[in-house]
Amino acid sequence: MIVKRDGRSEELSRVKLTASILKACQKRPVPQEAIDSLVEKIIDDLGNNFDREVPYGAVGTRVMEGLRSLDPVAYVRYASVYRDFQDEQAFFNELKNLMRQKGT
Repeated sequence: MIVKRDGRSEELSRVKLTASILKACQKRPVPQEAIDSLVEKIIDDLGNNFDREVPYGAVGTRVMEGLRSLDPVAYVRYASVYRDFQDEQAFFNELKNLMRQKGT
């Protein structure tokens, strides 16, 4: 079960997880196999690290980690929604962080 930000719980949906990753990767050169592999990795990781309830942040964090290495543009797309960027400065700061990490 995923515990949402508002306290509600819902089943972890492979379909919803895949759809959110596909949306971030739209029109990007990311093979479907890589997306399927990332979904499997996230689901396995959540199952191994949480018993029954998974906090909402655990899913989003794992998606961002996976997308960061898979496709930086998809990562920024997902992060902009997940982190709810309110203005271009927040977006720019995330890009700077990504570039800094890429350089290390």
